[in-house]
Amino acid sequence: MKRKTSIATLFSMILIVMFSYLFSPAITHANGTDTYEVSSSTLNIRSAPSNESSIVGQFVKGNQLTTFKEQYGWVQTYYGGKEVWVAKHHLVPVSTSNVSSTTSEMKENISVTVAAESVMIRAGAGTNYKNTHSAYQGDEFDVISSQGDWYQVKLPNGETGWIASWLTTEVGGVVSESTASDSSNSESVTNAPEQQPASSGSLAGYTIVIDPGHGGKDPGSIGLGDVWEKDIVYSTSNHVVNQLKEAGANVITTRSGDYFVSLEERARISNDYQTDAFISIHYDSFPLLSVSGTTAYYAHKEDQPLAADIQSSIASSVELTNRGSMQANYKVLRDTTAPSVLLELGFISNQYDVNIVQTDDYQRRVATAITNGLIQYFK
Repeated sequence: MKRKTSIATLFSMILIVMFSYLFSPAITHANGTDTYEVSSSTLNIRSAPSNESSIVGQFVKGNQLTTFKEQYGWVQTYYGGKEVWVAKHHLVPVSTSNVSSTTSEMKENISVTVAAESVMIRAGAGTNYKNTHSAYQGDEFDVISSQGDWYQVKLPNGETGWIASWLTTEVGGVVSESTASDSSNSESVTNAPEQQPASSGSLAGYTIVIDPGHGGKDPGSIGLGDVWEKDIVYSTSNHVVNQLKEAGANVITTRSGDYFVSLEERARISNDYQTDAFISIHYDSFPLLSVSGTTAYYAHKEDQPLAADIQSSIASSVELTNRGSMQANYKVLRDTTAPSVLLELGFISNQYDVNIVQTDDYQRRVATAITNGLIQYFK
């Protein structure tokens, strides 16, 4: 009897294993992350990988998103700082090798000077390579070669490293024709466009409310290097206010210092005036440290054109990933009667983003881009 029981038990265990293998959820964890673009006009964002789960928002055609795992034809991404799911058949993959894999030798010696407040020098031509050294505004380096938007430079200790070209100014010299490189370490890096020196039109007669997020007892997100969102938001907002005033706009701010303002009060300030647009300034954070980029959120469908115009202007003016415009039910947008958007201008939880967004140059670019986006919208 004992032998029969033992065989029956073993047989049961084999059946359990087989059923577990056949019917367990088919979850695939991505090797790192994959980037996709929405191909349909709208794409529902759901709380779980099922058509029966609740809809928490929508992506629109052209939005780009990063996915982390896949299950039954659904992929997991993030939305409003939360993990969500979308149907994969509405997505098309985005190339992960936007950077040219060609290396250029220099015909003659050139030098570059660091233009940003501080930059990282990396072991290779891309942000996926580890940081090896730091450099600061005014530091000058001799350039050995270039690859895509990166310079290989000679360091004072005789070593070499790679620095993003858009964070430098060139002292002199030219680059030769490209020679093919068999490097397989290229990565997706958005080319930094030329900085727009000033707004390209007038906002005279328009009243714009600028809402620097958080403040006082509410620090917002706390990023790498102990960067507080409320501080970087405030400095960025000051640049935006100055640019808007230069374009002729009447500008109102919801806070003019480091103090707390409730969401209700922020909306009330805007609603008390004949406001033509309400712009809430923020920086993003996410537990997955590789998540990066800028996003424009809107609550009401009629505000989507405003979000699209501003986000398009930002994407053409800064070097961070363009995450597009997305609908989100934020209270400060929902309760504001004027056309309104909430801008997330980079992830302070991402080492690359946080280095960039703290620079005066980046914040000025953003301010000009927001101004030009508003000018385009009101046209």
